[in-house]
Amino acid sequence: MHISKLLFKNAFRHKLRTSLTILGITIAILAFGLLRTVIGAWYAGVEASSAGRLVTRNAISLIFFLPLSYKDKIRQIPGVKNVSYAYWFGGIYIDEKNFIPNFAVDANTIFELWPEFVLTENQRNDFIRDRKACVAGRKVARKYGWKIGDIITLRGTIFPGNWDFVLRGIYKGAQKGTDETQFFFHWDYLNESLKKITPYRADHVGWFTVRVMNPDLASDVAAAIDKMFKNSLAETITETERAFQLSFVSMTEAIVIAVQIVSYVVIIIIMAVMANTMAMTARERIGEYAIMKTLGFGIPHIAGLIFGESLIISFIGCALGIALTFPAAKAFGDAMSTYFPVFNVDTKTVYMDIAIALLVGSMAALFPTWRAVQLRIADGLRRIG
Repeated sequence: MHISKLLFKNAFRHKLRTSLTILGITIAILAFGLLRTVIGAWYAGVEASSAGRLVTRNAISLIFFLPLSYKDKIRQIPGVKNVSYAYWFGGIYIDEKNFIPNFAVDANTIFELWPEFVLTENQRNDFIRDRKACVAGRKVARKYGWKIGDIITLRGTIFPGNWDFVLRGIYKGAQKGTDETQFFFHWDYLNESLKKITPYRADHVGWFTVRVMNPDLASDVAAAIDKMFKNSLAETITETERAFQLSFVSMTEAIVIAVQIVSYVVIIIIMAVMANTMAMTARERIGEYAIMKTLGFGIPHIAGLIFGESLIISFIGCALGIALTFPAAKAFGDAMSTYFPVFNVDTKTVYMDIAIALLVGSMAALFPTWRAVQLRIADGLRRIG
């Protein structure tokens, strides 16, 4: 009998017990994959950050604004390639539950500094020409059924009132991990209204985004920017885009750590279940191992049978778990798109699943193998009959 056929027959000798064990491994791999994907989604903005972009904000806090006049001064610093700016608008679409990241931006530079936001040339030109134009990500446009030319109204919170925009473009991500849920409109449109309503808030921005000519110059450029505005009425802190994104993630670091711990606890639990299954299997086959030893089968043969059976069960459960992770992640991502705009199963997660299956199968086979190796033939034969 071929060895693989023998291993499968042994693995499914007790169909119910093996099936329940495989089910447990499947659920554990599925849970681990989803939890790791949640962690990956938490850091999606960090991973998508560019080494060639810096963020300059108010040194006190992000909620304090900076004068627009800083833009030209920053542009003159050696090593700076381009400068853009943005303002968090915080508008609400119809209802508070419809959270959309919306920003007032410099329409002329935004798509130069963020080439990962792909917009057709016609739509880009339409967006620049129309002061009331806006651009939305593909996911958010699909979610609310927006089409080019639609009038979209946001209810302001930071800037009270109803603000009407014309959808002139729908961008898509250049990469799989690009956020396609954001909403951009002209900072000029916002600024014109602020000059009439609250003049002291006009001609200010939330932060500047600086593209450097070479990522190696990032630290020098950052230091030069902060030095330039030192002792001014609005001092600055300039950091890499990655550090800027990490500052937001650090606010929820305790939650991320808790999710990581839970993901590993799941593996420990399934390892215990698998070890119990293999221990029961080995105990039932003590007589068989004694007979095999009597017939001249050595330790490698017996160990190979035990490890092979354990790995087959583990990898079947792993394969099913991985297969279910993708549709489950898609369903979860669609349901939680408000909080996780990027929710994709990473290849690294699949490799981790496979490594876990190998670890669980191997660890579960260690004790049964040790017991079979230590078994005396006479003691084993007493179990027969």
